[in-house]
Amino acid sequence: MEFTVLETAEDVAAAAAADIASTISDGARSLVLAGGTTPRRCYELLSRLDVEWGRVTILFGDERCVRPDNPDSNYRMAREAMLDRVAPATVHRIPGELGPDEAAGLYSHLVSALAPLDIVLLGVGEDGHTASLFPGHPALQMKGWAIGIRDAPKPPPQRVTLTLPALRGARRVIILATGEGKADAVAKAKRGEVPSGMIAGARWLIDREAAALL
Repeated sequence: MEFTVLETAEDVAAAAAADIASTISDGARSLVLAGGTTPRRCYELLSRLDVEWGRVTILFGDERCVRPDNPDSNYRMAREAMLDRVAPATVHRIPGELGPDEAAGLYSHLVSALAPLDIVLLGVGEDGHTASLFPGHPALQMKGWAIGIRDAPKPPPQRVTLTLPALRGARRVIILATGEGKADAVAKAKRGEVPSGMIAGARWLIDREAAALL
């Protein structure tokens, strides 16, 4: 894992947007999006950059089992922050409203056809979770590409997430963490104690507050 410490959350979002734009310019064709506040700002900035979106397929690292217009939907957030302003070749949302099992089954076929994924953007929860992979959860041991979660410790409990092997297999993984509330999670991740710290080749972009305990 590589940790880059920047001054502010805005700097982190800007660095992530620049990294994604550069990697697409270099030939990346698939981009996996995350939910969360810091990724949202990254999407807003990315939408302003010169990106050949016609070459890009958009996927998602996880989704809540809600309708796509629900305020909890990661797809809705990404659409409002970026996707309505750019024109990717394809956008594959996770159909969470179908329930965790059916949605995961459909998405697994899709991800397997596109693997290895080129760019995966991830956020981090205060407990160290990433995507919908939570500390100590049996989902961490699951194989395959996408799985349904029925008992997430953070609401809503029903979710769909890419598996740890699917994330580890990506060509480039960028993990964002900002704010003092993430400092403990970042420290645990560096020690490999939480799911976000279980992706060996990830590039971490964090602000000074999130780096406080390193």
